[in-house]
Amino acid sequence: MNRRVVVTGMGALTPIGNNLDTYWEALKNGNSGAALITKFDTEKFKAKFACELKGFNSLDHFDSKEVRKYDLFSQYALVAVDEAVKHAEIDFENLNKDRIGVIWGSGNGGIQTFQDQMREYCEGDGTPRFTPYFIPRILVDIASGIISIKYGLRGVNFCPVSACATSNTAIIEAFNYIKWNKADMIITGGSEAAINEAAMGGFASAKALSTRNDSPETASRPFDISRDGFVMGEGAGALILEEYEHAVKRGAKILGEVVGGGMAADAYHLTGTHPEGAGAVLGMNEALLEAGITANEIDYVNMHATSTPLGDTSELIAAKTVFGERKSLTISATKSMTGHLLGAAGAIEAIACVKALETGWVPPTINTENIEPEFENLFQFPLDSAIKKELNYAMSNTFGFGGHIASVVMKKV
Repeated sequence: MNRRVVVTGMGALTPIGNNLDTYWEALKNGNSGAALITKFDTEKFKAKFACELKGFNSLDHFDSKEVRKYDLFSQYALVAVDEAVKHAEIDFENLNKDRIGVIWGSGNGGIQTFQDQMREYCEGDGTPRFTPYFIPRILVDIASGIISIKYGLRGVNFCPVSACATSNTAIIEAFNYIKWNKADMIITGGSEAAINEAAMGGFASAKALSTRNDSPETASRPFDISRDGFVMGEGAGALILEEYEHAVKRGAKILGEVVGGGMAADAYHLTGTHPEGAGAVLGMNEALLEAGITANEIDYVNMHATSTPLGDTSELIAAKTVFGERKSLTISATKSMTGHLLGAAGAIEAIACVKALETGWVPPTINTENIEPEFENLFQFPLDSAIKKELNYAMSNTFGFGGHIASVVMKKV
């Protein structure tokens, strides 16, 4: 049975837009979401900036009881999913909820809750005064459970974790479960709320973050010879994946189609990517194989490209191995605008790919002025402003600490 999997709804909560439309317009316009951190005092921190959400107030979306129950990463998830469900015009009461699932990812889960509660304990008199919601708030899988509870969805429900490849992994898992006839519809994506002392301090110690404190808005500069690390981001991206006939039957608007997914491992280093992009080559080729297309048929690649010195180079080497020298292949890195949303990165970048296929606009890479000389003439790199182009297939890459690789191929409908 050839079960096609299509995208029928999307929701975005990002540092450059708190809904799908504003996010997409900001991507096309090349807007940066980076600024000095407002969430905590950064005086003694090496990196003093990040891509925070703008104007997000929990009480605009939840009552005070819910705010106490849910960590920010779960709140972000619920807001993005609410938009995606409305975008897809879903009436769950007229659908079989036993056949609708949730596969939702996060890299760090409730790291803010964990930090805050442990600080209170350590600074106190030794008496444990943890909130009764401490454990459910920090669990990485809890957002997936909360989403299913809200809508009464009884189908497959779990949380894959593969660091910064997490939400691409979630999309691939959702794609597979529908293809395998285990579900007719799955809410998928990822959320992250890791702009806090623990995460910023930890990533800085790993020498992963940019320290361009004098110019935060230009700090994320993928492929540029002067790049010095990634910029932390936060938010969520949600996609409704649905079996094609199921979508047609309920009269859904089809936005795009997921046609292939590839997962692999670098098997090389705890935090660094393989110098030759070995895992990335495997993941991209596996995604192409499942999609039933050749590398020459990919029109656009949204690169993982976090703006780290070694990571960007290894991905470009991998792209050269897979695609050869193809000036017609358009490559961009939207993290230059959004920052790196860790476990939510793949979700908002998959959304960018669907919108690119739907509209014919390819978002740019901003801040990049001098591309690594070895690669500048291999591919088409739109810089600073979006370009209009006929697109049929797009690929989205995400890679994570531990060597995790996840690539998704999407098709225009």
